[in-house]
Amino acid sequence: MKVICFGDSNTYGYDPRSWFGGRYQAGSRWVDILAAETGWTVCNRGQNGREIPFSTPDFPADTDLLIVMLGTNDLLQGRNPEQAAGKLEQLLSGIFLDRSKILLIAPPPVTLGEWVPSQQLIDDSHIFARCCQALAEQLCVRFADAGKWNISLAYDGVHFTEQGHKAFAAGLLEELK
Repeated sequence: MKVICFGDSNTYGYDPRSWFGGRYQAGSRWVDILAAETGWTVCNRGQNGREIPFSTPDFPADTDLLIVMLGTNDLLQGRNPEQAAGKLEQLLSGIFLDRSKILLIAPPPVTLGEWVPSQQLIDDSHIFARCCQALAEQLCVRFADAGKWNISLAYDGVHFTEQGHKAFAAGLLEELK
């Protein structure tokens, strides 16, 4: 099975304790755990700082599963949940894969931390998750809410800890059963 994980720094496996975009070791990143646990070919298309793109990237036609988790950086850059969901709708609508092959994951809500100084950002991240669910229903794509997977976040309030990556992988594997 060929899987593409398209997301931001939490998909990339960014380690917030590092300098200059360092990553957790492969055995600690959710994308690599998914590959190890399933034996699937999993392509990590995570990128630090990625916001929801305005144009749709090309995904190979032989992709069996496209996992999309984006939106946190849009909120951190001042977009409200509805604006971020609008960008996400544009992105997902432009993907030329069968809808059953797309899994939209709402990122776990942010928490107070070095990058999250206000309750408003936390509230917005919860609202965004609900927008993602509504969007998935509207577009007939699969949906999962990572906010239900008990993801531990680092001191910045945004990035997964190593344990958070393991919890994310466990939640995702359960969802994919």
